[in-house]
Amino acid sequence: MNKIASNATIVLVHAAWADAFSWSAVIGPLLRAGVKVVAAQIPMTSLSSDVAALRMYLERAGAGPILLVAHSYAGAVITALEGDDRVRGLAFVTAMPPAEGETVGDLFFREPPHPMAPHLEPDAHGLLWMSEEGMKNAVGHRATEEQNAIRTAAQRPIALKCLGEAIKTPAWRTKPSWYLLTEDDRMFSPKTQRFVAERMNAQIRSLHADHAPQISSPAAVADFVLEAASVLL
Repeated sequence: MNKIASNATIVLVHAAWADAFSWSAVIGPLLRAGVKVVAAQIPMTSLSSDVAALRMYLERAGAGPILLVAHSYAGAVITALEGDDRVRGLAFVTAMPPAEGETVGDLFFREPPHPMAPHLEPDAHGLLWMSEEGMKNAVGHRATEEQNAIRTAAQRPIALKCLGEAIKTPAWRTKPSWYLLTEDDRMFSPKTQRFVAERMNAQIRSLHADHAPQISSPAAVADFVLEAASVLL
C-alpha cells in the first residue's frame, strides 16, 4: 500500500437514517493509520442543502488533498459537489451516484425491491423514517440486535425531496472513483450497484455484507477506504 500524504484528509458522509457517528467504527482504524478524518453531518432536507453543508465541512480539511467517502444516499451528495480541486477522488460504499439528469429515486427503484425491503411513506412533514423491522431486516440484517435498536432510536429522517432532485454535472465524470459493492444488500440492489460502479469505471471491491457495512463489517470498510486513499492521496 502506498503512503498517504501527511496533509491529506478523508471526509466521510453519512446516509439516511444515520448521522456522522455511524462511521465511528471506521474512524478509529483510519486515525490509527495516521490519516486526518472529518465526518460530515448533513441535514438531509434537500440534495442542494446537503451539498452546501458538505462544503462547510470541507473547510475543516485544510489545503491538502481530500478523498470523499459516501454511504448510500450520500453518494449523490459527493457526486453533486463541484469546483473543489482538493478532492482527488470519490469512494462509494453501497452508494447511489446518479448521472446527469438522474435522481437518487431513479437509481433506488431501478430494480424491483428485495422481498425484505420496507415500504417507505413520508410523514406529514415530508420526511421518511425507518421502522424497527426495516432496520433489522433490510438495512442492517447482519448487524447485532442492539446495534439496530440503537440506530432505530437515534435515526435522523431524510426528506422525500432528497430522492427527487436531479444531478447536473456528476463529479465522477472527472474524478477517479472506487466502489465497495455489498453482495447481501436488501436496500439497494447489488445489480444496480454494479451498474453504477461500471458506468463510472470505478475500481470495484466486493463484500458479502448488508446495506450498512460500516456497522456490520467496519474493518473491511476501513481497509477499502485506506486502499483508495493510498492510491488517490
